[in-house]
Amino acid sequence: MLMKILMVCLGNICRSPLAEGILKQKAADAGLRWHIESAGTIGFHTGIAPHHFSKKVALLNGINIDNKRSREFITADFNRFDRIYAMSADVIDEIKKIAGKNFIEKKVSLMMDELFPGQNIEVPDPWYGTEPDFHNVYKLIDSACKKIIEKYAAGINQHGAFQ
Repeated sequence: MLMKILMVCLGNICRSPLAEGILKQKAADAGLRWHIESAGTIGFHTGIAPHHFSKKVALLNGINIDNKRSREFITADFNRFDRIYAMSADVIDEIKKIAGKNFIEKKVSLMMDELFPGQNIEVPDPWYGTEPDFHNVYKLIDSACKKIIEKYAAGINQHGAFQ
């Protein structure tokens, strides 16, 4: 079975598309055949491309997320993914509401818990910010994605599948 990871923020146009792109690149560079997607807890932006600063910052770091389109988080995502990383606590609250009785707590955590376990550190939403805010978000997500690769790559067999 391949490792399947879902990155989730509110609208799926700023933070989670960056997280998807960064982790996809790091997994590919490590020779891991992981399935990585992103989603948002609000459907307002469904079908929309990532924020122009998210695309710019990703491209400046060698990652192209131009073809990504926002999608809404759905309850069935709990069946499709091994790990669900939320960018902030309010996103976890929304995931719980959407999933209802299908919520699986052990699959969901704050992304920054990979770096700072139990400290409830969030990836700030850069939506209303300026370009430097998007660069800061990129750095945070990049560091967390490095840790995710380190943490889970040890549980990968020679075919790139998660054990």
